[in-house]
Amino acid sequence: MNSKYLSTVTIATLLSASFAQADTLRLLTWGGYAPEEVIAKFEEQTGHTVEVTTSNNEEMIAKLRATNGGGFDLAQPSQDRITSAQEEFGIYKPIDMSKVNADLFIPSMLSATAGNTTFEGEVYGLPHVWGTSGLVVNTAMAGGVQDYTDLCSDAVAGKVSYRLKRPTLIGFAYSMGLDPFAAYSDTDAYQGILDQVEAKLTECKANVKTYWGGGDEIKNLLRSGEVVASMAWDTGGWQLNADNPDITFVAPKSGALGWIDTFVLPARGRADDAAYDWINFVMQPEIAAMITNTAGNFTAAVDGDAGVSADLKARYQGSFDQAAIDNIKWYPPVPAGLEALEGATLDRINAAQ
Repeated sequence: MNSKYLSTVTIATLLSASFAQADTLRLLTWGGYAPEEVIAKFEEQTGHTVEVTTSNNEEMIAKLRATNGGGFDLAQPSQDRITSAQEEFGIYKPIDMSKVNADLFIPSMLSATAGNTTFEGEVYGLPHVWGTSGLVVNTAMAGGVQDYTDLCSDAVAGKVSYRLKRPTLIGFAYSMGLDPFAAYSDTDAYQGILDQVEAKLTECKANVKTYWGGGDEIKNLLRSGEVVASMAWDTGGWQLNADNPDITFVAPKSGALGWIDTFVLPARGRADDAAYDWINFVMQPEIAAMITNTAGNFTAAVDGDAGVSADLKARYQGSFDQAAIDNIKWYPPVPAGLEALEGATLDRINAAQ
């Protein structure tokens, strides 16, 4: 049998070592990453129980910072939020690769995430779910929106939306011909880019119907026609496309922004064995497909797309040709202190008249 495939017996053997001590896994994750059917299978097979808290990047780091890395046993921040948070706050513990079945992971993603989450010689993250953010557009009403700065055109005045978050700063920078990731190592250069983007987004405020805060909010705005073009995640666009073929995710000309959400171990987690059991369990191809069908994003599991719905595959292919895939701008690790600059910029944009 090819080494990348694991029999039921092999999986059972892999997981059994720590089953003698059943623990409660306190999981801090994103919505859709721990479907009820997956939790039920895991609890049945391992004897562990799972307590899920859904969150986002900012809240995850804030929660772990407030407890010095306590309160949870496994968390799932994006890969660009790991090394800087570890450097500043010491909220994670290194991954013990001897407890991870590396054959379950797509090698290139495992290697890339290891490189992006290494701090002082230790690896702190494993890849799980990946995807992109870009544009979600009603093509019948806003077909001219092909890049982020098109949201500021007169043709869609009063009918656009985006978040006041760092992806908007990054996306607009690329659309303006700037390279924010290349400036990460130069604080002055990065501030210069932020200043240019701040001027553009301040000028663009008149076009904005509202700054959306949650996925349901922006989907409802697009469904109703109050908003005809927005910055949002690929999954939201594909979900809307299922009901309205005019609405879909569009990869911006300057490049969609690519992210990978990881597995990390909080520094004061109490159930490491349960955490490793969960990682090895959900990266099995059939379980990974269950998560993709629920969350809408693909995972870093080998053959994890085999059981994904045909409709989701078709929508993905409709948004991304090979050129768009090659043009994805993958988030690198965020240097310590950079988010403070971005936060100040976003505050000024929000306060501007």
